[in-house]
Amino acid sequence: MEIDEVLGDLYSQKVGDRLRAIRRQKRLSLQEVEASSDQEFKASVLGAYERGERAISVPRLQRLAMFYNVPIDQLLPVDVPDFGVETETTIDLTEVPARRPAKSVTIDLARLDALSGPESEMLNRYLQMVQVQRQDFNGRVLTIRRDDLQAIAAILGTVIEGAVPRLEELGLCYAPPPS
Repeated sequence: MEIDEVLGDLYSQKVGDRLRAIRRQKRLSLQEVEASSDQEFKASVLGAYERGERAISVPRLQRLAMFYNVPIDQLLPVDVPDFGVETETTIDLTEVPARRPAKSVTIDLARLDALSGPESEMLNRYLQMVQVQRQDFNGRVLTIRRDDLQAIAAILGTVIEGAVPRLEELGLCYAPPPS
């Protein structure tokens, strides 16, 4: 087996791992994807993609990203095989500021989708960016860290201390159902 084939197989496996991770975050079985996609994505074929046994074409990858409602680049692995290109990344940890203890707020993404207007559109775009950065695509809720509240406060036209009350006012703070 030539080196190109080995690297291609390795990359296919990494793509498959991403496909499986996104599908699982969406809490879908292979059969549910097949049924929900009107059989566009057969369970057996999607399983072969996920196992790295079959390569997925770019147009098909794009349709799968649309089906999962995620940016297409999220279906591709972050750590790609080294194809002989040398890169170097150095991080000076002494320059990284210490983080404050995080206080988090959980946003109900379904309620946000139901809102309309420029404020909710900007908030939705910002939270989609947070999802991409964290690779968190469960689609139901999103936990916002304290550091994100400053941007949310700016979007909502308030000070940071007013962000959570404003989110509550809009009905966007997720409260789990009582058990």
